[in-house]
Amino acid sequence: MDAIVTQMIILFILVIIGYYLSKKKMMDADFDRKLSGLVINVTCPSLILSSVMGDTLPDKTLILPLLVVGFATYVVLIGLAFLLPRYLPVKLSDRGIYSFMLAFGNVGFIGYPIVASIFGASAVFYASILNFPSTLLIFVFGTLFISGGQGKMRFDWRTLYCPAMIASYLSILIVVTGWVPPRVISTPFVLLGNVTVPAALLIIGSSIARVPIRRMFGNTAIYLMSVLRLMLVPLLILYLSRLCRVEETIANINVVLAAMPVASYGTLFCIQYQKGEIIMAEGTFLTTLLSVLSIPLLTMFL
Repeated sequence: MDAIVTQMIILFILVIIGYYLSKKKMMDADFDRKLSGLVINVTCPSLILSSVMGDTLPDKTLILPLLVVGFATYVVLIGLAFLLPRYLPVKLSDRGIYSFMLAFGNVGFIGYPIVASIFGASAVFYASILNFPSTLLIFVFGTLFISGGQGKMRFDWRTLYCPAMIASYLSILIVVTGWVPPRVISTPFVLLGNVTVPAALLIIGSSIARVPIRRMFGNTAIYLMSVLRLMLVPLLILYLSRLCRVEETIANINVVLAAMPVASYGTLFCIQYQKGEIIMAEGTFLTTLLSVLSIPLLTMFL
């Protein structure tokens, strides 16, 4: 439990540093917008590719069953994301923002270190395959949720061949073919990918700095969403996993991934589309703060 809480605090410190830099005028809205574009289009695709560029490739025989569990999980999450905001006290035009927060957790930035702390380093492979549907869907449904206006969402076919999606396709190809890239190719992607986590967390902190502190803790809908995101939805995933007799270790890892705070990409997308930045910053801040307690509690329950 100490290792889990420590990891959460470390990541939260990066958010606080982003907050401080914004207050000191070293980061602002224009800088955040440019940096978020760099993360979405360059460092994030590099992170996806670098995950399959190690010396040891994942076992191909485990890919299909893990993908089935992962995609089934996101069918449930996205279905709930369309349904639940209708019953939250939010404006029609803001439902897409809440849908995103309910559907997508911060697996890439926080989930992998937490899974390693709870289940051991070998479990990160399971987590990366289980999270693969998120990599695909966050750039399809994620942008769909946030860019949609007045409760109407339009599908943009360009998301299917955006840089992150192309990187996802290439990562599958690398695993299936068994190709191990030489260091001269893999190292630049690893170095660029390592920029993603600190940059995204700094952007979150900078966005929070532009929201009054009193408002951060005063939104009833954000609290309701946080309870759903951090506890109730993961427990539903656990129940369905046991109902479908998913292997226990895989099911438990999947539940922990489903209990992550709001995905950092939400803030990046909101900045990119210039919509819902304050609500997303509130949700990201509060769920990240509460997850320091909720994730250890959920782990004890498992």
